[in-house]
Amino acid sequence: MGATSHETPAASAPRSEYERQPVPDEARLGFKSFLGMYAGEHTAGTELMIGPLFVLAGVSAFDVVVGLLIGNALAVLSWLFLTAPIGTRARLTLYYHLEKIAGRYTVILYNLANGLAFCFLAGAMITVSATAVGVWFGFPLPTLADMTPNSIGWVLSVLGVGIMITIVAAYGYRFVSWFANIAAPWMVLIFLGFGIVSLKWFIDATGTTVASAGDLWQLAETAIWTGVHVPGQPDFTIWHVIFFAWFANMAMHIGMSDLSVLRFARKSWYSIAAAAGMYVGHFMAWLAASMLFAFQMYDAGLSSEAAVVAAAEAGRIPDPLPGPLADQALGVAGLICVIIAGWTTANPTIYRAGLAFQAVIPRVSRFHVTIGTGLLTTFVAMFPGVAMQLLGFVALYGLLLMPIGAVIVIDYWLLPKLGLKSFYAEYAGHRLTIPALGTWLVTLAICLMLVRLADIEIFFVALPGWFIAAALFTGLSYLAQRHRTEAAMTTATVPGSSATTTRE
Repeated sequence: MGATSHETPAASAPRSEYERQPVPDEARLGFKSFLGMYAGEHTAGTELMIGPLFVLAGVSAFDVVVGLLIGNALAVLSWLFLTAPIGTRARLTLYYHLEKIAGRYTVILYNLANGLAFCFLAGAMITVSATAVGVWFGFPLPTLADMTPNSIGWVLSVLGVGIMITIVAAYGYRFVSWFANIAAPWMVLIFLGFGIVSLKWFIDATGTTVASAGDLWQLAETAIWTGVHVPGQPDFTIWHVIFFAWFANMAMHIGMSDLSVLRFARKSWYSIAAAAGMYVGHFMAWLAASMLFAFQMYDAGLSSEAAVVAAAEAGRIPDPLPGPLADQALGVAGLICVIIAGWTTANPTIYRAGLAFQAVIPRVSRFHVTIGTGLLTTFVAMFPGVAMQLLGFVALYGLLLMPIGAVIVIDYWLLPKLGLKSFYAEYAGHRLTIPALGTWLVTLAICLMLVRLADIEIFFVALPGWFIAAALFTGLSYLAQRHRTEAAMTTATVPGSSATTTRE
């Protein structure tokens, strides 16, 4: 479907983003806007960071290929059946929707946590783009062990990239979508090129003759994804890969952050566009980036467990930096791809963070809040340790927002069927509600206890955590609303009291 006039960005002043009202008919967007946005957002510079981390985590060929196929399918289904139906019915931002459920004070706490998490995530994306700038200008780049800035050149490159990304994000979703639609097709070809080039390197280095799919698979098992784990890094199985792929964007689908994006969709099924991001970005691009780094390991003689352990002890494990990897594979085209890919992912992320903070201070325009958010994100990006620990951070970030996703689903679909009120805070005039706030905090406490005390890895606690949150919110909503009903009935029976204490 072609873009219509209202799908193009404003050329001058930013237009209304409908932060506190449903998106009207004339502002809704076609399928193409979401296809470009999801493909651009999830085919990103961070894929060149995540792919190598799979190699460091010791995945086998079967584990990474099959695990990504399954996990990404589950992610697309989560957008399609959980997020989009509510987004295209209520047509509210996540933050205003939650305010109606949980009250203003609850949302302030949530938005601060949500906005800060988005800033850290977008900061990692700016970090990725800055590694490409570093290759061009030749200043020292961070290593796997660096947590803080290591050169003036690094700080200046992050600052320059961050300011440009912030300007794009500040002009709103239409501008973000337009930018992604331009960049996405070219980036897809570049990531495919990364995979083809690295495969050619492996074929030449191993002397393998690839005459069938079986030959290719044997090469993948024996030379690319060998299952050798680097000490000090997470140790992944197929279950880790499945749950990581499913929950890498848990905050967006199960956590309902993409209500803010999908509220613009004319049809709920437009969310199937997420498959463009999952299978181009989180399948093809992750595998291609993984192969680039795997060849670095192979070329350094790190293909056996003993060699890897010795190299780790000596601090000789190659640094998984997107800029140098892309430059080695495709030169200038690869470097440009890393910079643009970081932009297309950080743009909607900063946009979401701006909405979160703007909901806390609604009297300040979203445009100006997004500018401030982008500057904060740029500061975070100067610390490369965030990007170097991306697997663990993504899991923690998704876990942080997951309980609120369960609250929104239960409030919208289940509570009315139980005879309870949806949007209870708005109905009762409360600025804080115990059911929502209690569900969020108690669920997080239980999940973190499972990680710390029961030794369950963080990648696996979110799924049971969602059902814990759903049960908690249902039970607490019943208790809170029953108490209000009983109090109203008692007041109504007192002589001289009004029988219209509650409003329908």
